[in-house]
Amino acid sequence: QVQLVESGGGLVQAGGSLRLSCAASGSISSINAMRWYRQAPGKQRELVAVITSSRITNYADSVKARFTISRDNAKNTVYLQMNSLKPEDTAVYYCNADIRSWYSGGSVPYWGPGTQVTVSL
Repeated sequence: QVQLVESGGGLVQAGGSLRLSCAASGSISSINAMRWYRQAPGKQRELVAVITSSRITNYADSVKARFTISRDNAKNTVYLQMNSLKPEDTAVYYCNADIRSWYSGGSVPYWGPGTQVTVSL
């Protein structure tokens, strides 16, 4: 079994910062791309940032220069540093990763349960 668990969400004032973490655990052989998505009430889930196994990163235009994605392969963990937060960043943030387990023949996408981020004025 493979699990992803996010942490670090919460309530912050506009202009503040939060750091999200997502740790993968279980029978993991390798982890390829890791991603952060978010979903605001009444909106579709959107890709926020992605980091490949070789640490190439890409961001949604709405978060460029404010958010930074990084990973610690030794800890099977991906992070999202969020600075200069805006009320429109309010959403449930989900971690997603392409993971090869010791039991699967290939890479399978896994999701975490999500963590709430609320940015107040």
